[in-house]
Amino acid sequence: MTTKKLPGFKNEEEFAKFVETHDMGPYLKGMKALDEVLILAPTLAERIRERSRKRLISLRLPNWQIEGAKEIARKKKQHYQTLIQIWIGEGLRAEMRSIRPAHH
Repeated sequence: MTTKKLPGFKNEEEFAKFVETHDMGPYLKGMKALDEVLILAPTLAERIRERSRKRLISLRLPNWQIEGAKEIARKKKQHYQTLIQIWIGEGLRAEMRSIRPAHH
């Protein structure tokens, strides 16, 4: 696994979105240990905790979808499984937003 440097973030929300949509493994490897306590906003801490809770499933996809994901992942320099996870997450969030009743 290659080590990556975190990009700059304008705010906590931008960082939280990045954490939700990226595999943090390559970024954590290159980080230095801190002697300080880092206090996160409760919502960000919950998002990070939720992101770390994963369950293995078996999912059968057509070969063309897997090969297409691999090709796109190579161009984006990402793992194709991470890319598929991002796409599923984006699709779920969009669908959940569309089915929630509007609050007035």
